[in-house]
Amino acid sequence: MTRSPEPGESSARNSARSFYARLGPGLIFAGAAVGVSHLVQSTRAGASYGMALLAVVLLANLLKYPAFRFGTHHAAASGVSLLEGYRRQGRGFLALYLLLTFGTMWTVQAAVTVVSAGLFASVLGIDASPIAISAGLLAFCAALLAVGRYRWLDALTKAAVLVFTMATFAATAFALPRLAQVPWTPDFGGLGAADVLFIVALMGWMPSAIDVSVWQSLWTLAKADSLGQLSLRESTVDFHVGYIGTAVLAVCFLILGAGVLYEVPLEAQPAAFGAQLIDLYGQTLGEGLRPVLALSAFLVMFSTTLTVLDGFPRALAVAVARLSSAEAPYGSQTPEKPYTARAYWTALLSLALGSLAVLSFLLSSLRAMVDLATTLSFLTAPVLSWLNHRAVFALPEDRPSERMRRFSVVGIVAQGAFAIYYGWLKVSG
Repeated sequence: MTRSPEPGESSARNSARSFYARLGPGLIFAGAAVGVSHLVQSTRAGASYGMALLAVVLLANLLKYPAFRFGTHHAAASGVSLLEGYRRQGRGFLALYLLLTFGTMWTVQAAVTVVSAGLFASVLGIDASPIAISAGLLAFCAALLAVGRYRWLDALTKAAVLVFTMATFAATAFALPRLAQVPWTPDFGGLGAADVLFIVALMGWMPSAIDVSVWQSLWTLAKADSLGQLSLRESTVDFHVGYIGTAVLAVCFLILGAGVLYEVPLEAQPAAFGAQLIDLYGQTLGEGLRPVLALSAFLVMFSTTLTVLDGFPRALAVAVARLSSAEAPYGSQTPEKPYTARAYWTALLSLALGSLAVLSFLLSSLRAMVDLATTLSFLTAPVLSWLNHRAVFALPEDRPSERMRRFSVVGIVAQGAFAIYYGWLKVSG
């Protein structure tokens, strides 16, 4: 005989289901962020420096917080994306965004796709060209987006991120006792130019590239369309679930790298590096769980490839559509001009082919490709953060607090100072 749920139980269960259903853009953000920045860069940081770069990981997440939050805030408060916010300040600001995007998008897609290909080859134990596997993954992602668009993106990313997060938390717990043997403070006297350049690359995608804030605003609008309505409060809660979760996972991978791979040379080829990543779980949770954990690692990296392949074309299609339209100031009630399917798929095809071209030139070193992509994102971060700041504080109402304004300014200035220092370091040799 089946027991009928008590009224309180039923209410709690329905609330939990409602909360899970309303989660979406935050977990999609996590799916986009918990990829190369975590599996590759955080792991490398732990393997090379122990826990000495913990403060760098936390600082990067802190300084970028306002810029990422403004994507969700702008969409929920105004009902239009950050791209509309750029456009309402003048066509030049939207053109600047497009220029920065064209400077980074192919390298970014290439980096996340080849890491996914490496994990795929390791999981299945196949020996095939990383470019061929990457092409197959991109084609499969495009097919998923053609069939399901935001609905499938939402569902697949939620599942991958939640399974992967639980596995990573468990592995991290087993790695914690090993941290007594690794350094916790940086040796400032021994830091050379190469170390500084790696720190720049680490911060570039920690927790992700600022571009994702624009995608976040578009995903927030898509989620609102699917639910009928999404309040500013609900959107902010959703954002915090994803953002805080990615920051915690970044620390987890730093711990795993330090506890399991400290001073172990990391592989340069995608498939070999993928095998090393899977070993992180096998060595901590046991060989019996290796297949499940390997699959979860691939799924979350695949979700990154999928979200990036959707994010760039979605943003480009909206930006181009908006750039060709007359300016609509706040209060005009002019809706955001929708992008066309043709523009979206043209941008997606360009992104896929361009990223495969990048792979053909940089495939010899996974490390060099990742460092190039993350460094480009690091250099564009202060400009994109500034664009987000201008857009959200131009809102006629529901603007962030004065404290958040000051926090944002500090983040922009700090990111700009780091970028200038990096430029000086490169010029001075």
